[in-house]
Amino acid sequence: MNLTVKRWLTFHEQFPGEDSTQADLHKVALCAVLDNPYAGQGYVDDLSPLIQASVALGHEMGERIKRIMEPYGVQSYGKAGLVGVNGEQEHANALLTSDFANPVRDAIGGGQAWIASVTKCGAPGTTIDVPLAHKDALYVRSHYNNMTLQIADAPGPNEVVIIMAFANRGRINARVGGLKHQEIDGSNGLT
Repeated sequence: MNLTVKRWLTFHEQFPGEDSTQADLHKVALCAVLDNPYAGQGYVDDLSPLIQASVALGHEMGERIKRIMEPYGVQSYGKAGLVGVNGEQEHANALLTSDFANPVRDAIGGGQAWIASVTKCGAPGTTIDVPLAHKDALYVRSHYNNMTLQIADAPGPNEVVIIMAFANRGRINARVGGLKHQEIDGSNGLT
Protein backbone atom coordinates (compact mmCIF):
# COMPACT_ATOMS: atom_id res chain seq x y z
CA MET A 1 0.00 0.00 0.00
CA ASN A 2 1.20 3.49 -0.85
CA LEU A 3 -0.15 6.57 0.89
CA THR A 4 -1.03 9.57 -1.24
CA VAL A 5 -0.11 12.88 0.42
CA LYS A 6 -2.40 15.47 -1.10
CA ARG A 7 -0.71 18.40 0.61
CA TRP A 8 1.50 19.45 3.49
CA LEU A 9 0.67 22.21 5.96
CA THR A 10 2.92 23.85 8.53
CA PHE A 11 1.77 25.91 11.51
CA HIS A 12 4.28 27.93 13.52
CA GLU A 13 3.56 29.77 16.77
CA GLN A 14 6.23 31.96 18.38
CA PHE A 15 5.98 33.37 21.91
CA PRO A 16 8.55 35.83 23.27
CA GLY A 17 10.78 34.53 26.06
CA GLU A 18 10.22 35.74 29.61
CA ASP A 19 13.02 38.27 29.24
CA SER A 20 16.00 38.94 26.99
CA THR A 21 17.94 36.01 28.50
CA GLN A 22 15.26 33.40 27.69
CA ALA A 23 14.73 31.83 24.28
CA ASP A 24 11.46 32.39 22.48
CA LEU A 25 9.08 29.43 22.51
CA HIS A 26 8.56 27.98 19.04
CA LYS A 27 5.74 25.48 18.57
CA VAL A 28 5.53 23.96 15.09
CA ALA A 29 3.03 21.47 13.70
CA LEU A 30 3.53 19.62 10.43
CA CYS A 31 0.39 18.13 8.88
CA ALA A 32 0.01 15.67 6.02
CA VAL A 33 -3.43 15.48 4.39
CA LEU A 34 -3.81 11.98 2.95
CA ASP A 35 -6.34 9.98 1.03
CA ASN A 36 -7.71 7.36 3.44
CA PRO A 37 -7.41 4.02 1.60
CA TYR A 38 -10.02 2.47 3.94
CA ALA A 39 -12.61 5.24 3.74
CA GLY A 40 -16.11 3.95 2.95
CA GLN A 41 -15.14 0.27 3.22
CA GLY A 42 -16.76 -0.42 6.57
CA TYR A 43 -14.96 -2.48 9.18
CA VAL A 44 -11.58 -3.87 8.03
CA ASP A 45 -9.97 -6.25 10.52
CA ASP A 46 -6.34 -6.11 9.37
CA LEU A 47 -4.87 -2.60 9.33
CA SER A 48 -1.26 -3.80 9.09
CA PRO A 49 -0.88 -2.55 5.48
CA LEU A 50 -1.66 0.95 6.76
CA ILE A 51 0.87 0.58 9.58
CA GLN A 52 3.55 -0.60 7.14
CA ALA A 53 2.80 2.24 4.72
CA SER A 54 3.16 4.78 7.53
CA VAL A 55 6.92 4.13 7.76
CA ALA A 56 7.61 6.04 4.53
CA LEU A 57 5.38 8.87 5.77
CA GLY A 58 7.39 8.97 9.02
CA HIS A 59 10.65 9.29 7.07
CA GLU A 60 9.27 12.13 4.95
CA MET A 61 7.77 13.91 7.94
CA GLY A 62 11.00 13.51 9.91
CA GLU A 63 13.12 15.06 7.17
CA ARG A 64 10.72 17.97 6.76
CA ILE A 65 10.51 18.75 10.48
CA LYS A 66 14.28 18.43 10.87
CA ARG A 67 14.72 21.27 8.37
CA ILE A 68 11.97 23.39 9.92
CA MET A 69 13.12 23.00 13.55
CA GLU A 70 16.86 23.16 12.86
CA PRO A 71 17.24 26.80 13.96
CA TYR A 72 15.42 26.15 17.26
CA GLY A 73 16.09 22.54 18.29
CA VAL A 74 13.50 20.10 19.62
CA GLN A 75 12.76 19.42 23.29
CA SER A 76 9.16 18.21 23.09
CA TYR A 77 6.81 16.49 20.70
CA GLY A 78 3.33 15.08 20.19
CA LYS A 79 1.22 13.48 17.46
CA ALA A 80 -2.40 13.52 16.36
CA GLY A 81 -4.75 12.34 13.65
CA LEU A 82 -8.05 13.58 12.25
CA VAL A 83 -10.15 11.13 10.24
CA GLY A 84 -12.87 12.20 7.80
CA VAL A 85 -16.43 10.97 8.32
CA ASN A 86 -16.16 8.05 5.87
CA GLY A 87 -13.33 6.54 7.91
CA GLU A 88 -12.89 5.47 11.51
CA GLN A 89 -10.68 6.67 14.33
CA GLU A 90 -8.63 3.46 14.22
CA HIS A 91 -7.33 4.44 10.77
CA ALA A 92 -5.45 7.38 12.29
CA ASN A 93 -4.21 5.21 15.17
CA ALA A 94 -2.79 2.72 12.66
CA LEU A 95 -0.89 5.56 10.98
CA LEU A 96 0.57 6.84 14.28
CA THR A 97 2.21 3.72 15.73
CA SER A 98 5.91 3.55 16.59
CA ASP A 99 6.55 2.27 13.04
CA PHE A 100 5.64 5.77 11.85
CA ALA A 101 7.15 7.63 14.82
CA ASN A 102 10.60 6.01 14.98
CA PRO A 103 11.83 7.61 11.74
CA VAL A 104 10.66 10.98 13.07
CA ARG A 105 12.57 10.38 16.32
CA ASP A 106 15.68 9.46 14.32
CA ALA A 107 15.44 12.62 12.22
CA ILE A 108 15.28 14.95 15.24
CA GLY A 109 18.19 13.28 17.02
CA GLY A 110 16.31 10.76 19.12
CA GLY A 111 13.63 10.76 21.75
CA GLN A 112 13.40 8.38 24.71
CA ALA A 113 9.88 9.21 25.92
CA TRP A 114 6.70 7.86 24.39
CA ILE A 115 4.96 10.39 22.17
CA ALA A 116 1.70 11.77 23.55
CA SER A 117 -1.08 11.22 21.05
CA VAL A 118 -4.73 11.97 20.27
CA THR A 119 -7.03 10.99 17.40
CA LYS A 120 -10.63 11.67 16.47
CA CYS A 121 -13.11 11.71 13.59
CA GLY A 122 -14.54 14.91 12.26
CA ALA A 123 -15.60 17.09 9.38
CA PRO A 124 -13.47 19.79 7.71
CA GLY A 125 -12.59 22.47 10.24
CA THR A 126 -12.68 20.17 13.27
CA THR A 127 -10.25 21.42 15.92
CA ILE A 128 -7.76 19.13 17.60
CA ASP A 129 -5.46 19.73 20.56
CA VAL A 130 -2.11 18.06 19.89
CA PRO A 131 -0.46 17.19 23.23
CA LEU A 132 3.20 18.02 23.80
CA ALA A 133 5.57 16.45 26.31
CA HIS A 134 9.36 16.32 26.71
CA LYS A 135 10.95 14.02 24.12
CA ASP A 136 13.41 12.37 26.51
CA ALA A 137 11.83 12.51 29.96
CA LEU A 138 8.07 12.37 30.38
CA TYR A 139 8.13 13.73 33.94
CA VAL A 140 9.38 17.20 32.92
CA ARG A 141 6.24 19.18 33.82
CA SER A 142 7.40 22.43 32.19
CA HIS A 143 7.06 20.80 28.79
CA TYR A 144 3.42 19.68 29.14
CA ASN A 145 1.74 21.83 26.53
CA ASN A 146 -0.39 21.59 23.39
CA MET A 147 -1.04 23.07 20.02
CA THR A 148 -4.62 23.66 18.92
CA LEU A 149 -5.07 23.20 15.18
CA GLN A 150 -7.88 23.63 12.70
CA ILE A 151 -7.70 23.09 8.95
CA ALA A 152 -10.64 24.81 7.27
CA ASP A 153 -11.07 22.28 4.47
CA ALA A 154 -9.70 19.05 5.94
CA PRO A 155 -10.24 16.28 6.65
CA GLY A 156 -12.58 15.65 3.75
CA PRO A 157 -14.89 12.64 4.11
CA ASN A 158 -12.30 10.30 2.53
CA GLU A 159 -9.20 11.87 4.07
CA VAL A 160 -7.06 11.55 7.15
CA VAL A 161 -4.77 14.27 8.51
CA ILE A 162 -1.61 13.12 10.29
CA ILE A 163 -0.01 15.72 12.57
CA MET A 164 3.29 15.94 14.42
CA ALA A 165 3.94 18.91 16.71
CA PHE A 166 7.23 20.03 18.23
CA ALA A 167 8.52 22.69 20.62
CA ASN A 168 12.02 23.95 21.34
CA ARG A 169 11.50 24.52 25.08
CA GLY A 170 9.00 24.39 27.92
CA ARG A 171 6.04 26.69 28.53
CA ILE A 172 6.59 30.41 29.04
CA ASN A 173 6.76 31.14 32.80
CA ALA A 174 6.48 27.44 33.75
CA ARG A 175 6.74 27.22 37.54
CA VAL A 176 4.91 24.19 38.93
CA GLY A 177 8.05 22.39 40.07
CA GLY A 178 9.15 18.88 39.27
CA LEU A 179 12.03 17.63 37.17
CA LYS A 180 13.75 20.34 35.15
CA HIS A 181 14.99 19.96 31.58
CA GLN A 182 18.56 20.56 32.80
CA GLU A 183 18.27 17.69 35.31
CA ILE A 184 17.14 14.85 33.04
CA ASP A 185 19.30 11.84 32.32
CA GLY A 186 17.08 10.82 29.38
CA SER A 187 17.89 7.14 29.77
CA ASN A 188 14.47 5.63 30.42
CA GLY A 189 12.00 8.02 28.87
CA LEU A 190 10.68 9.06 32.28
CA THR A 191 13.44 10.96 34.12
